[in-house]
Amino acid sequence: MHVVVGAGAIGSSTAVQLAEAGEHVRVVTRSGSGPVHPGIERVAADASDPAALTRLSAGATAIYNCANPPYHSWPTDWPPLAGSLLAAAGSSGAPLVITGNLYVYGPVDRPMTPDMPLAAPTVKGRVRVKLWEDALAAHRSGRISGVTEVRASDFISPRHSTLEFALAALRANRTVWLPGEIDQPHTFTYTGDVARALIALGRDERAWGRAWHVPSPEPMTLRELVRHTARVGGFAEPTVRSLPGPVMYASGWFNPFMKEMREMSYQFDRPFILDASETERVFGLKPTALDEALAATIREPVTT
Repeated sequence: MHVVVGAGAIGSSTAVQLAEAGEHVRVVTRSGSGPVHPGIERVAADASDPAALTRLSAGATAIYNCANPPYHSWPTDWPPLAGSLLAAAGSSGAPLVITGNLYVYGPVDRPMTPDMPLAAPTVKGRVRVKLWEDALAAHRSGRISGVTEVRASDFISPRHSTLEFALAALRANRTVWLPGEIDQPHTFTYTGDVARALIALGRDERAWGRAWHVPSPEPMTLRELVRHTARVGGFAEPTVRSLPGPVMYASGWFNPFMKEMREMSYQFDRPFILDASETERVFGLKPTALDEALAATIREPVTT
């Protein structure tokens, strides 16, 4: 039995891929939501409650951290949730497989590799660094049997990603306004590939005790991504513009997500490129073709 905590784009894809491979999957969310599949059991529980998650994880083959608390509450919500996941992994003996991101590195001037210093200067980046360091310490001390973190760049997904902003405008044939610099090369990672990497690395002890990057399509600018999405989806050629800085700043007064985006804006003011060549070489994983990933994303419902 595999335990997936979280039913967003990553958690849902992970659960479905496992179930379609014949595995029994238990998805844990506060509301009991998640994908509908004969092999998936959906459970309503507070995953930050160590006793509850430990009970639900008894006998697990692996535990997948696919949760993502609200952006503005990471400093308060992540510590108890991360502690609960470690407790469940320790009690069950199952490896902990963490969905990570590139915030841990901070601003960089070269393609990101997993051996780079964890030099995040941001609040959210430091939260992610602490989460990983605590998990790694638990693994090294023998408190948990294994841990790996699978780090991805910004998602190719209709949920909580750049394309969430773009798809609504494309469908309405309106100008696409995006925050940040739209003409810098940037890596985007398909959520289906994140799920595949979580599953593959969670099964392979060679992955444990360190982080890995998710194989992703070649870097492209935001403008190129939106225009390519329009071609794949059969939408009109879009006009793509960068949201002016003052507008983005002002929107933070009304939108908590936009407010939290401010400290992450460095990711779009220079090339932001992920190097996953080691993952490809060691585990034989390859990214989904861009057209296929975009077509699947366009078809996917935006509900959570």
